[in-house]
Amino acid sequence: MTSGIHHVTLITGNVQANVDFYVGFLGLRLVKRTGGYEDPRQLHLFYGDRSGAPGSLITFLVWQDGSPGRSGAEQVGEISFSIGQASIGFWLERALRHQVKVEGTVQEFGETVLRLRDPDGVIIKLAAAGLPPLALPVSDIPPEHAISRLRGVTLLSETPEQTAAFITAHFGFRMLTRSGASQRLVADSGDSVDVRDASGFWPGAPGTGIADHVAFRAPDDAAVKAVERDLARLNSSLTNLHDRHYFTSLYVREPGGVLIELASDGPGFTLDEPEETLGQQLFVPPDAALDAQDIIATLPQFALPGEDRVVYRDLTHVHRFHTPAHPDGQTLLLLHGTGGNETDLMPLARRAAPNAVLLGLRGRSTESGVQRWFRGLAPHIFDQKDITFESGALDAFVTDAEREYGLDRDHLTALGYSNGANLLAAALLLHPGLVRRAILLRPVMVLDNTPQADLTGTDVLIILGETDAYRSGGETLADALRAAGATVTVKTLPAAHALSDQDNATIAAWLGKEAQ
Repeated sequence: MTSGIHHVTLITGNVQANVDFYVGFLGLRLVKRTGGYEDPRQLHLFYGDRSGAPGSLITFLVWQDGSPGRSGAEQVGEISFSIGQASIGFWLERALRHQVKVEGTVQEFGETVLRLRDPDGVIIKLAAAGLPPLALPVSDIPPEHAISRLRGVTLLSETPEQTAAFITAHFGFRMLTRSGASQRLVADSGDSVDVRDASGFWPGAPGTGIADHVAFRAPDDAAVKAVERDLARLNSSLTNLHDRHYFTSLYVREPGGVLIELASDGPGFTLDEPEETLGQQLFVPPDAALDAQDIIATLPQFALPGEDRVVYRDLTHVHRFHTPAHPDGQTLLLLHGTGGNETDLMPLARRAAPNAVLLGLRGRSTESGVQRWFRGLAPHIFDQKDITFESGALDAFVTDAEREYGLDRDHLTALGYSNGANLLAAALLLHPGLVRRAILLRPVMVLDNTPQADLTGTDVLIILGETDAYRSGGETLADALRAAGATVTVKTLPAAHALSDQDNATIAAWLGKEAQ
């Protein structure tokens, strides 16, 4: 029976740093970039050898700028790769040169192991195991020192004996030896699983810098389904079978709580593209194909080592760029509604302005656990100090973005929806000159006292919903902006507070007119 580790899947909060580490530093190949099957708007990256062979793969779900998780029981705690037995010195020197955090060398089960931390804090071990190499990608690393394959994983379990028994019974591993609080299981391929006694550990929590699951190998989908039937007869844990296009997957939690996947070796990543071009094209799940361009607009962009890239700066707001293939010089600054994030308005903005650079911002306030731009004190009563402060922060962001990214206010249009539109409108009045063009979708007036402001030369499009309960608040805002000297166009659509395709068309027409 085919056995061993198929892949390990983790979560990263910084896609560019992740690519730089796994491709640039470790020398792996990016073999596939996809939208997630559970959520097509989540980027999923696969690294491995030249063909993305099982046993070489480490994959990452991208939670860009997401919150860190907590390492603990019921998780994959560490990942190791095999290197040559004389390569520890090479990798130690390389880590120091690349400013990678080094935790030193240790002996584990008779092997010398160099412990490192990736940019998210994940423990990556380079074990001088000398396993037979897979087909390595070409890189600046001499072949004799290159990573050859995955070596193994460490599972943190409060029931280590049950965990070990479960893995040996169903996934083709066998007990090898014990050392301290760990026992090592091995497969015929040489891959290892170290089960560490985590009794008394805090339970792990999902987030960036945490492993989601480990996947073991099966020769084909028939073998995967056979294991599913065996587990169903035992009624030991809930199982889920999925067609992941490139392999068939079965998910189950072992008795210690670690999520395990059984994945078939085939058909593999060359199913829909040749080996020579692996990793160059983004694939989305078939059921999301009609929305592919919208999905692409929401996914974080990155560059491989040596390619041009956006170097993100630490500004007042978490933010995200989307740069189209053929930018026309325009930039849309996007402010989401309540409960949204920096990518929420990118599909709408892309449809309205396909060749504009999109710059999405994340609101800095939270209320009832959801993201907002300013606090509310009670229904229809807004925190005026918070509005004033956050308006200043938005003005500071635009000023800093001019300096750090070369943002040009003459070619900048700000677009906000609902709570984001309300903050944008307040900022226009509190900081005249913030932007010269603004689009406000379903806004209301949130300032108790309208400041004296000169908005001469500022063009504003306000789009209201005919049956929106807040429509009158938008009309009041339009009057205040006109009184301040802005040129205001109000469009009322047959809609409520939610956005529709008519908003896209209305925005596109207004932008086209403004460009003339």
